[in-house]
Amino acid sequence: MSSFKTLLNMLLVTLGLMAAGGAQAEMTIEIVGGGANRHAIAIAPFKDEANAQGGLGPVIKNDLTISGAFRMVDAAGVANVPFEPADIRYPLWQAAGAQSVAIGKVEAAGGGQLKISFRLMDVAQKKQLTGGEFTVTPDRTRQVAHAIADMIYEAITGQKGFFNTRIVYVLKTGGSYLLQVADVDGGRAQTILRSREPIISPSWSPDGGRIAYVSFESKKPVVWVQSLATGQRFAAANFKGSNSAPAWSPDGSKLAVVLTTSGNSQIYVINANGGGSRRLMYNGGIDTEPTWSPDGGSLYFVSDRAGGPQIYRVSADGGNAQRVTWEGRYNVSPKVSPDGKTLSYIRREGGNFRVMAQDLATNDSRALSDGGYNERPSFAPNGRMVLYASDAGGKSVLYAATTDGNSKVKLAVINGDVQDPAWGPFNRP
Repeated sequence: MSSFKTLLNMLLVTLGLMAAGGAQAEMTIEIVGGGANRHAIAIAPFKDEANAQGGLGPVIKNDLTISGAFRMVDAAGVANVPFEPADIRYPLWQAAGAQSVAIGKVEAAGGGQLKISFRLMDVAQKKQLTGGEFTVTPDRTRQVAHAIADMIYEAITGQKGFFNTRIVYVLKTGGSYLLQVADVDGGRAQTILRSREPIISPSWSPDGGRIAYVSFESKKPVVWVQSLATGQRFAAANFKGSNSAPAWSPDGSKLAVVLTTSGNSQIYVINANGGGSRRLMYNGGIDTEPTWSPDGGSLYFVSDRAGGPQIYRVSADGGNAQRVTWEGRYNVSPKVSPDGKTLSYIRREGGNFRVMAQDLATNDSRALSDGGYNERPSFAPNGRMVLYASDAGGKSVLYAATTDGNSKVKLAVINGDVQDPAWGPFNRP
């Protein structure tokens, strides 16, 4: 059996062992590399923060740490607890090494609601960089913390924040497989499907309202589409043979899937509602793992047509494919950044499977992960980070790395292995 067919088996079966237990898995953030140029920020305790369920400061700190762009300054070491800009003793924060400080307070707003206000202040210039007020029920304070982190991230980096987005992954505990959706930091994890059979390849719809995935519950791989709002689902691809590797078109109207109705694995395009099917290419090799370009004009995919697994690009209308990866003998699992400029994928080097980022204009590539086994890279919706699964200490955990390769953090999942992650889109207004 060729190494690529081994890959295919791994995608259709072994990756199905990507799931893990714990109905409400928790994550802890651990910085594992880089960050010499991080922005030094202090998150001062919010006034009456205890009234906010789950707190605010810890969530904001975890979010900013995940991004790789910030270094936390310990506010407990500063003899000043400000709740308003006028309360800030700037020399103390400057002496602590803080370039900016976030302050805020939680107040009762009537009707059982809370008003949460915050300000981000530049320590050197003593001026406000951003701020806002939110009136919410106590159970929505975690979303407010993510929103505050987004505002801080954008004020400092100039890029849109991604902390109010979600991730999907598969967990395994014992003989159970759980498809879970969670906040980026692992909070509010919800199980949307539990099965005794493998679940693999979850993929977000562009509007964030649906998940396509592969389930083996009928003793063969079938592509399902499930609504997150209602939990209702339907079999989008249940053709003869294997149905796998769903990928949404950017407009959400179609799915690229891999079918074996003609023998070898080949890429087809079907309607997202399950109707119709169109084969994209005709060749004697194995084509798999399709992913769309952001403009919907082409698809990237993996093929062994040159003898080993490499990444190719083909028009969404079909036709001749062009090879994209030339370095390395084994390149799989492509994903394209939201701006269409960067390709992330897995390259095998010796016995290691590394997450790579390749500039599609120059073809220059760089490694985002260390050695060992890493898989299934997925871009943040702003394109600044890549989420992937990695084997650490005999367990599969999630990592998030900046696309420049300078920083990464480990999102340690408690109570089980986590694999096959996918980062969701920006939340719609």
